[in-house]
Amino acid sequence: MVAGIKDVAQKAGVSAATVSRVLGKGPVSQELRDRVEAAIRATGYRPNLSARRLRSQHSQTIGLIVSDIRNPFFTALSRSVEDEAYRAEMRVILCNTDENPEREAMYLRLMQEERITGLIYAPTRVAAERLSRTDFGFPVVLVDRTGPVGRHDSVVIDNLQASMSLVEHLVATGRRRIVGLFGNTSSTAIERHAGYLAAMSQNGLTPEAVFVSPNAEAATVEITRMLGEASRPDAIIASNGLILLGIVKALKALHLEMPDDIAVAGFDNESWSELIGPGLTVIEQPISEIGRTAMSLLFDRLKAPGLAPRKVMLSGSLVERGSTASTA
Repeated sequence: MVAGIKDVAQKAGVSAATVSRVLGKGPVSQELRDRVEAAIRATGYRPNLSARRLRSQHSQTIGLIVSDIRNPFFTALSRSVEDEAYRAEMRVILCNTDENPEREAMYLRLMQEERITGLIYAPTRVAAERLSRTDFGFPVVLVDRTGPVGRHDSVVIDNLQASMSLVEHLVATGRRRIVGLFGNTSSTAIERHAGYLAAMSQNGLTPEAVFVSPNAEAATVEITRMLGEASRPDAIIASNGLILLGIVKALKALHLEMPDDIAVAGFDNESWSELIGPGLTVIEQPISEIGRTAMSLLFDRLKAPGLAPRKVMLSGSLVERGSTASTA
């Protein structure tokens, strides 16, 4: 038979209300708390989280919705968020949308049904456009991707500047025909595309930008097609780590070498990026800091719901490796 609160109260010699206060971290003496906790261990009692959630109107649970858990950026971000939630004695519900707005909408409904305490969220561009019309009933912090101005707290990197620095680096190594491959589902890629365009314009170069599904397979197909044409570009920039991986796969299949045949650079300093060929030049994002900052903003919002929405912009750093070395 499963033990209940009354069994714990009887074992401890206290009222059921006292047991409830101990479970809810309410005001009780240390002596009573020790007795109740000993009775909990002795009876094997486990709290009914669903019932507690209904009573308290929240679940001490953080929701985390990411766009593609296969992307190492979001894997690392999830770890950072979970670490912070663990320190706060909170649980995390992780949902992966695969950049699918319908799946995303389903998970947002799930978060409301679960009465989560707050949400860390990387929305698709379609969903981000709807955020100004949605009241979730819990605080939302956007990560990596932006939403309506002044609506939600957010943590992003300076994508415009980071993308410009990649172009400037390639120009400094003598490249002139620089192609950009960008994901077609997020505000992040739009910002990185804008930085690419600005830097190309400043250097008097003609931009060649292509938008693809933000995964390795789509990037491989596009680069294979592009490099099969008569005139090969000097360099390629990838707007995320999965696209970068797809580019590398295509070059390997075509027996092209970096940087002699073509220079390659992109975003996300994953462990594999320094092991490929001469090493890949990338923008390193402060992923752990993004996760910690997002959770800090969320906790601040829970303590003071009336705070004005805040946008924290962090900086990426250029990591130069052999894939973009000058061949002059």
